[in-house]
Amino acid sequence: MTKTLQCISPIDGSVYAERPVLSREEAAAVVERARKAQIDWAARPLAERIRLVEAGVAAIGAMNDEIVPELAWQMGRPVRYGGEFGGFEERALHMASIAEGALADIEVSDDAAFRRYIRRVPHGVVLVVAPWNYPYMTAINTVAPALIAGNAVMLKHATQTLLVGERMARAFHAAGVPEDVFANVFLDHDATSALIAAKSFGFVNFTGSVGGGVAMERAAAGTFTGLGLELGGKDPGYVMDDADLDAAADTLIDGAMFNSGQCCCGIERIYVAESLFDAFVEKAVGIVKGYTLGNPLDKATTLGPMAHVRFADDVRAQVAEAVAAGATAHLETFAADDGGAYLSPQILTNVTHDMRVMRDESFGPVVGIMPVNDDAEAIALMNDSHFGLTASLWTPDIDRAARIGDAIETGTVFMNRADYLDPALCWTGCKQTGHGGGLSVIGYHNLTRPKSYHLKKA
Repeated sequence: MTKTLQCISPIDGSVYAERPVLSREEAAAVVERARKAQIDWAARPLAERIRLVEAGVAAIGAMNDEIVPELAWQMGRPVRYGGEFGGFEERALHMASIAEGALADIEVSDDAAFRRYIRRVPHGVVLVVAPWNYPYMTAINTVAPALIAGNAVMLKHATQTLLVGERMARAFHAAGVPEDVFANVFLDHDATSALIAAKSFGFVNFTGSVGGGVAMERAAAGTFTGLGLELGGKDPGYVMDDADLDAAADTLIDGAMFNSGQCCCGIERIYVAESLFDAFVEKAVGIVKGYTLGNPLDKATTLGPMAHVRFADDVRAQVAEAVAAGATAHLETFAADDGGAYLSPQILTNVTHDMRVMRDESFGPVVGIMPVNDDAEAIALMNDSHFGLTASLWTPDIDRAARIGDAIETGTVFMNRADYLDPALCWTGCKQTGHGGGLSVIGYHNLTRPKSYHLKKA
């Protein structure tokens, strides 16, 4: 019996999409075709590869009217937000614009006796394992620069967003990228691990859970396969005593609640200078009370369901445990909360780091808020985490923010903003958030290897 993958829609619990998985033999054949096709792809001029990737991006844009409701059905984001094409395009086109410089030879010397230089060469076949929460933007982070750098790409998308990989492959193939150079594949966990263990790939980029990252590292053990891992997060915000209170509340609460809290760099805990604490909490609660939880296909909805009932159940459990341990919940249950995927947002105070909601990744519409006495206490609390993706600092004092940023164990430091990925900067993390770096010049360095030339002239 053929094994299948099913996308269960959070809108109504129906099976929205179903696809058969490839057998190990079928998957290995895709790898072999990609390996052969990559040689010719890498031999094409860089300008041609850039042009074809840009055309693939434009083809996705042309599908956006179909993609937006499709995403709502698959993972629950309200249609009012218009999908992901803005960020998708921004990231891809930025990587295209810097490709020539990022991939240029590093000239060491060229004299009468020797020419010496370092060239960046592609890994070969790159596997991209993408998540469901921002399925287009997270995938393009690696797909675009990997193809531009001369790699072939195999894309394995999350089961919750089964149709995304098909869309991307269709668009890029229509634009002229060869089918064997960019392949969308449906794989189960065992087949994925077997391919990695068989040294099928020159590089693997995975975005997902800590457990998934552990599985990737185990599969790659002893193969010397390069890995880029973006895993869990528990990103903090710190509102200092001189912060713009309205701006901080608006941005941090949006960062905590947008996409039903299902953002890689969403705000999951907030520390506020004691002098501003009560006013901040009041503003935060007022903002969230204005949300409309409901069917994401309704343009009046501002907060859709979580992508799966089990994700919502974990958030409910974290909130219930915190309240039982003494936390204060500031929001009543919303009318549309069905006890399933449709989950009421929540703001908690009187929380401590002994509670899971302040320690474990929630990945849902809940945030705990704590008062702090000074920068030292805030730094200690922000660093009291297994994760390190981003931190959001609120102050008009850029030197103060930089000093605090230097002391925080994180991948990105924001000042007076949050929950944004700048493609000109390296997207990276530390601790259990993972390792490696995407986008920026460093993204190209990770998707290629250095090759040195030491040429003695006759």
